[in-house]
Amino acid sequence: MEPKENGKALDNVIEEVTHVVENSREEIFNIAEDARMEYEHLSDELTDIQEKVIVYIEEGDQLERRVRSSRQHLSEVSKHFDRYSEDEIREVYEKTHAMQTKLVMMQQEEKGLRQRRDELERRLIVLDETIDRAEGLTSKISIILPYLHDDFKYVNDMIEDAKEKQQFTIKIIEAQEEERKRISREIHDGPAQMMANILLRSELVERAFKDQSVETAITEIRSVRKMIRTSLQEVRRIIYDLRPMALDDLGLVPTIKRYVESTADYNNLRIEFVPVGKSIRLPQIYEVSIFRLIQESLQNAIKHAKAHSIKIQLEITNHVITAVIKDDGIGFDPKIKRDKSFGLIGMKERVDMLKGDIKITSDQNKGTKIFIQVPYNRS
Repeated sequence: MEPKENGKALDNVIEEVTHVVENSREEIFNIAEDARMEYEHLSDELTDIQEKVIVYIEEGDQLERRVRSSRQHLSEVSKHFDRYSEDEIREVYEKTHAMQTKLVMMQQEEKGLRQRRDELERRLIVLDETIDRAEGLTSKISIILPYLHDDFKYVNDMIEDAKEKQQFTIKIIEAQEEERKRISREIHDGPAQMMANILLRSELVERAFKDQSVETAITEIRSVRKMIRTSLQEVRRIIYDLRPMALDDLGLVPTIKRYVESTADYNNLRIEFVPVGKSIRLPQIYEVSIFRLIQESLQNAIKHAKAHSIKIQLEITNHVITAVIKDDGIGFDPKIKRDKSFGLIGMKERVDMLKGDIKITSDQNKGTKIFIQVPYNRS
């Protein structure tokens, strides 16, 4: 799968997860609303039942008193059976029985109301807890969701950065192989050919001594010396491209000065180098890194920015190394991410390795400014 397809799939996953979380928040909110509506409904029912229970208690107490009075009257009638008629006895008995039956029914209904009341109270407690939990979850999700967006963006940026670094690593390997081919070709076409010619010319010198005059041999020797000098210059140029020897011998500032002068002459450009402060020696990692950063910036200004004038300023203090490279080239929009901008990626990698900071400001047709600052402590 291509990197762009992988990135698109990841974006889809992030969008889907965020959508699920947002939907979950809505569902929890709906659960809380349903629970709140049910709570209000059950609260009204509980209030009604509590009022009914009070009424039943009062009516039951009254009926119970009447039943006791009726039972006493029935006992009196039963004790003095001969004083009452059969109809009077039946009436007292039936009245007492009816009141007892009604009392039992009221007690049963009151018991049912009490049970329903207790059930409602328990249900309301559960609903109240559910509402609190749902509101708490909704609030937490509302708080977490923005962080979730930020975290997903951070993860996505990390993955993109990792993919970018992977591509950069691949590009480094390709560049190394290309550089090996270039050096091999330059050595083959340059010093190796010259050495072969020198070998042939040395044979001519030997023949000249044997078969011709001394003057002819001396002329051939001068020609060989010239070829050796040219070959030596070519070898030094190749070595300088790999790593300037002056960087080890003279230090950072003189090496940059020489490099700027030779680059300006070769490209017919006006390049100004302004060193600020004292020219002091730095540990190798700093000298090599700063030189490569300035070298890359200069090459970018020449190749891509098509600059006519370039200014390089370098300042070394006891605590900070600062380099500023400005050109009057065509510029670019830093907000637009360009494909295969491995030069800039490599520069950022070097600066990050030194725990420094790099800022690139540019406008269309207004040139580019590269600001590099690296912390450094001489002690």
